Amino acid sequence: MGQTTIAALAAVASMALIGTAQAADFSYRSPYTVNQPLNAYSWAGPYLGGNLGYAWGSVQNSATKPNGVFGGVQAGYNWQSGPLVFGLEGDIQANAADDIFARWKFSNPWFGTVRGRLGYAFNNVLIYGTGGLAFGALRAETFGLSESHTNAGWTVGVGAEFGIYQNWTAKVEYLYVDLSSSNFTITDAPNSYQFGLVRAGVNYHF
Repeated sequence: MGQTTIAALAAVASMALIGTAQAADFSYRSPYTVNQPLNAYSWAGPYLGGNLGYAWGSVQNSATKPNGVFGGVQAGYNWQSGPLVFGLEGDIQANAADDIFARWKFSNPWFGTVRGRLGYAFNNVLIYGTGGLAFGALRAETFGLSESHTNAGWTVGVGAEFGIYQNWTAKVEYLYVDLSSSNFTITDAPNSYQFGLVRAGVNYHF
């Protein structure tokens, strides 16, 4: 595990500790959820939000290491039983990650995920693991020629989400994404893209 990945996981953990320390001062979003105490914070229901982050990775059969800023939107739905929270989330991202080596340039213009989430709620602080389907584009360019392939793959990660004000929550998340390989004509080789990402976001819970 690289130093960047370790730093990302440390950031998630530190944010969780901060959120726990502030929980006593929080105004609850919802007074009641099935199988919860009357004064418990509710994570159940639909939500919609946006995010901004940074991605870094490598391309199979290439020395390029595309990295850059990305941003997008996410939507999901949570179910809750006591402190256990489980749900589904989907997101779509526009990505500036690219890199050039010699005459080759590789970029990942966009990607998205559809994931399950399973977490444990400490009142208004939710710690969770997540994983599922990933998909996105890998673009190769050389001497004015370009070729793009859209591939599916998988993703897994961890995150923390914090109730901050009424229906609003904030989150920080680390994901590892592996997009499967395609045979590129202009490289005469199979190329795939594997990358890590850290992102922060906000959600509005309906």
